[in-house]
Amino acid sequence: MASSTRPVALVTGASAGIGAALAREAANDGHDLVLVARRRESMEVLAAELKSTGAEITIIPADLGKAGAAAALMETVEQRGLAIDTLINNAGLGDTGRFDKQAPERILSMLQVNVVALTELTRLVLPQMVARKRGKVMLLASLAAFQPGPGMAVYYATKSYVLSFGRAIGHELRGTGVTVTTLCPGPTTSEFAQVANMQGAALFEGPMPVMTAAEVARQGYAALKAGRPEIITGLVNRITAMSTRFTPTAILLMIAGHLNSGGSASGGHN
Repeated sequence: MASSTRPVALVTGASAGIGAALAREAANDGHDLVLVARRRESMEVLAAELKSTGAEITIIPADLGKAGAAAALMETVEQRGLAIDTLINNAGLGDTGRFDKQAPERILSMLQVNVVALTELTRLVLPQMVARKRGKVMLLASLAAFQPGPGMAVYYATKSYVLSFGRAIGHELRGTGVTVTTLCPGPTTSEFAQVANMQGAALFEGPMPVMTAAEVARQGYAALKAGRPEIITGLVNRITAMSTRFTPTAILLMIAGHLNSGGSASGGHN
């Protein structure tokens, strides 16, 4: 793969959902792929599907919820002689339930995946991109980034971090040839919701439209390719995000608490 002339996209959380859909977008756009997730089998199925695109695909099983996993991943990438042109930080972990009743290890895993690993991978990849004067980074935030979220307090807070982080480093990198795009999807039909047992939550059963992972990825990848700083997928989601600027916090808390209720306390990677 190191001998290929195609650009290389590294996609985390690539076993299903938005991550797999973003990998399809990158492969169809002429990229070779480095697929990263916990489950090798799911990535092998995706790799077989994408053979027809001509992409060369490297599979690296990794659990980004473990300390040091991001550094070990990049060491493997370097050992294989791969230069990352596009980094898609998609891996994420969610959990529902009241904060004081959540398992401490689940909270730490969320912070490790959603904040620490994302930040570490971005830091490890950026210097090479800046030196080459080209590169693209995508960070997966969420509509949750725009407000606090009772019932998913830590998850919402991690996504607020991702949005703030993406905005800041994107500004810092102006003129370097490297762009940072933060993708903020709303409710999405993906394994994330299924594994997190959120199908019964009002967020997925209420009036808000639930987008497909393929549509989120299509819009997100188009924004990444164009170098847009951020993209909120779906018109209703964009209106919702804008409304948080003018809605009193007490009302935002009440609405979010209702939307996040109904699912059982569990978690899952997207």
